[in-house]
Amino acid sequence: STEHKLSVAPEMDIMEYCIKEWRGNTPVAKRMKKGYEAVSQKFAFIRRVRGDNYCAFRATLFQALSQATQLPSWLQSADFTMLPEKLLSKYDWIKQWQLKQKLGRKMGEISDEIKEYLILLKKKWKNISEIKAANERQEACDELFKNEEEEYSLYEALKFLMLNTAIELYNDDKNGRRVPVFSWLLFARDTSSNPCQLMHNHLNQIGHSGGLEQVEMFLLAYTLRYTIQVYRLYKYNTDEFITLYPNDPKEDWPVVTLITEDDRHYNIPVGMCQETVL
Repeated sequence: STEHKLSVAPEMDIMEYCIKEWRGNTPVAKRMKKGYEAVSQKFAFIRRVRGDNYCAFRATLFQALSQATQLPSWLQSADFTMLPEKLLSKYDWIKQWQLKQKLGRKMGEISDEIKEYLILLKKKWKNISEIKAANERQEACDELFKNEEEEYSLYEALKFLMLNTAIELYNDDKNGRRVPVFSWLLFARDTSSNPCQLMHNHLNQIGHSGGLEQVEMFLLAYTLRYTIQVYRLYKYNTDEFITLYPNDPKEDWPVVTLITEDDRHYNIPVGMCQETVL
């Protein structure tokens, strides 16, 4: 009965899961079954991810940490934890960042709060990446994703890092530097024509009233410097069935794989049947 409290449920045979979820014979059910069959050629199992508005973060970070064998270079920079102070000194509007609510907490300085989250992210990533045995690393991830307090703190760190990436991309574009195509799309929306609007209308809402939209999946991938490969089951039999974020990944970026039925909720395929090469 604790299973629904787990952020990432135990492994289940992928086709058993499919049969349980899609019993009917409607065109949608048929398409989903075909999609799951295609995924089952590469992965034996699925782990269900808890479905709140953080599930894209949860699935991506869980996969990244369970595969981590070293600390990413961007987490190694000496001034990584100074980021909140640095940004707040330049952009006053970041004071309206929406922090996660803790019971009985007095509102501290926003930069101190976010700094704590960044320190936690670095510490957890370092500790897990130093575990050599894959099964022990998996256990450490399972343990971490049972601790709600820490888990949500990590997502706050990711959101802030995404804001930082968005600011860099926006400034690069304004200064005539080359930026990836998704960056234009990100700031072409009426609701996010600049980083301040992106924060107010999108990043502040993630985990509360909304999840990640497609274009924000690109931003997440770019922030982590990971390629996020997603099996989009409802796009089975189209060229968008397997979508890469970003779609022109750097060769040295590690790859995490997710699975979705609707671009809103993400689960994790595990137990690779064969070497998968992008």
